[in-house]
Amino acid sequence: MLLFLDTADINELKALADTGLIDGVTTNPSLVAKEGKPFRPVLKEICTLIDGPVSAEAVALDAAGMVREGKLLRAVADNVVVKLPLTPEGLKACVALSDDGIPVNVTLCFSAVQALLAAKAGAAFISPFVGRLDDGGHDGMELVREIRAIYDQYGFETKILAASLRTPAHVREAALAGADCATLPPAVFRALYKHPLTDLGLEAFMKDWKASGLSVE
Repeated sequence: MLLFLDTADINELKALADTGLIDGVTTNPSLVAKEGKPFRPVLKEICTLIDGPVSAEAVALDAAGMVREGKLLRAVADNVVVKLPLTPEGLKACVALSDDGIPVNVTLCFSAVQALLAAKAGAAFISPFVGRLDDGGHDGMELVREIRAIYDQYGFETKILAASLRTPAHVREAALAGADCATLPPAVFRALYKHPLTDLGLEAFMKDWKASGLSVE
């Protein structure tokens, strides 16, 4: 499963890109606004730091505007994926951009039939919002499983990008459910490393090594 960072924070991206484990980035207007910097230079720098797909969202609400903005976003770098909302206008724009060879990440997906429409519109990625469904008392991960079953049944190539993940458990469940990718905040990515038994085991190994008087040299 590919791991994307859900952030527009350049410092975070620089630090975590060095792990060699980050496959892409997702951004949205809220994340970019937090940075307090001009959008296009921020996007350009993100695309320079990360070789994989970088989702950048169009903010127009009509299909023509989304297509226009999508082409401007794609012109920033070859690894930009245009992010569009799962609305009638968004899907119209998805068809137009996809037909033009520009990959699209359809976002704000909350049902399997919405995901079906996005795949038919040629989306490169579909982003089911797991955490937001959980917040409303639904099983967000069940949506990922439903989309996986539908896409496999009909041979759709759209990749399932599990989004709105809040915990390492969400990441584990997304992988088990068959998501192709998961996007997560930097804090959740860092938490993937952590387990108390790992820390205890390392502490014991180092204690024994020190007591042995041995050297690797």
